[in-house]
Amino acid sequence: MNIDHSKPLEYSTETNDMNIVGFWVFIGAEIALFATLFGAYFILEGRTGGGPSAGHLFVISTLMIQTFVLLTSSFTIGLAVNAMRLGRKGATIGLFLITLILGLGFVGVEIYEFYEYVHEGLNLQTSAFSAALFTLLGTHGAHVSFGLFWGVAIIIQLVKRGFTPATANKTFIFSLYWHFLDVVWIFIFSFVYLKGMM
Repeated sequence: MNIDHSKPLEYSTETNDMNIVGFWVFIGAEIALFATLFGAYFILEGRTGGGPSAGHLFVISTLMIQTFVLLTSSFTIGLAVNAMRLGRKGATIGLFLITLILGLGFVGVEIYEFYEYVHEGLNLQTSAFSAALFTLLGTHGAHVSFGLFWGVAIIIQLVKRGFTPATANKTFIFSLYWHFLDVVWIFIFSFVYLKGMM
C-alpha cells in the first residue's frame, strides 16, 4: 500500500480515494430515497382521514431541541475530523463521543415525539398523512440510529489502532454520512415541521 504523505490521511491511498468516491455514490442513492419519501409526504400531507393534522401535532419545543442537538452534533463531528487531521487522538475520540451522545439525544427526543403522536391518536394506519410522516421521520431516525452503532465501531478501532489510513478514512466517511443526515433534517425541519405549523 502506497501512502501519499502530501494528502490528508483519509485520502492518502488509492483505496481510500475510491472508498470516498464510492460513498458519494451511496449518498446519491440516499438522496433518491429521501426525495421519494419527501415526494410521498408532500402528496399525502393533506389526507388526514379525520385524524390529527400536522398543525395539531407538531410542537415547537421538541422540534427546536431536536434541531439544536443534531446540528450541534454536525459541528462536533467536523471538529473531530479536524482533530484527526492534527493528529490529536484523544480530542478526536472525545469529540466523536460527544457527537454520538448528541445523536442519542436526538433519537430519544424522536422516540418521545412518536409516543406523543400515538397518544394523540396517530399511528401508521390512521391516515395517508400519518403513514407518510412516520415513514419519513422513521427512516431518518433509523439512519441516525444506525450511525450511532457505526460510530461506536469506529471509535473502538481508533482506540485499538490509532490513526491509520483505514481508520482515518472510516472516520471521514462517517462524518460525510452524519453531515448528510443533518442536511436531510434541515429539509424535514423546513418543509415538514415549519410548513405544517403554518
